[in-house]
Amino acid sequence: MEEELKKAENLEAKVEKSEEEKLKEKIDIQNKELEEKEDRIKRLMAEFENFKKRSDKERTNLYSSVMGDVVTALLPVVDNLEKASQVETKDEQYKSGIQMVLTQFKEVLKNNGVTEIEAVGKKFDPSIHEAVSLVEDKSLGEKEIKEEYRKGYMIGEKVLRHSLVVVAN
Repeated sequence: MEEELKKAENLEAKVEKSEEEKLKEKIDIQNKELEEKEDRIKRLMAEFENFKKRSDKERTNLYSSVMGDVVTALLPVVDNLEKASQVETKDEQYKSGIQMVLTQFKEVLKNNGVTEIEAVGKKFDPSIHEAVSLVEDKSLGEKEIKEEYRKGYMIGEKVLRHSLVVVAN
């Protein structure tokens, strides 16, 4: 009977070990699944953050593009107002009115991020200036802009219209 008792105890121990091993395997499997799900969640969160950044950038670029198109369409109006303000006239109130409208127009452009491109006295830069003529002038440096025919404008880093300039030497 002792032998049978020992066999029964051994059998019980084996069953306990077997159940314990099964539980350990189950825990290991669940831990792996948990790690995989955590990794997937982290990847999805990173992907979503990248999507938000990309969407913000696209929205900003679209806004700049639309704003640039609108401003580009209005630049001839600014040019004409500048010309009108330079014309000699006997009616000073008329000239003053033109000047006020021009000033207001330029202020609106400035408030929307539009800046004039500096030209006269600066070094020629083909990315923002367009040369319409070359002249020899010993009083000016090499590739220095002598004269500006038409003002150029930028919005942020984007050139809306290149300055038309005369370049010396």
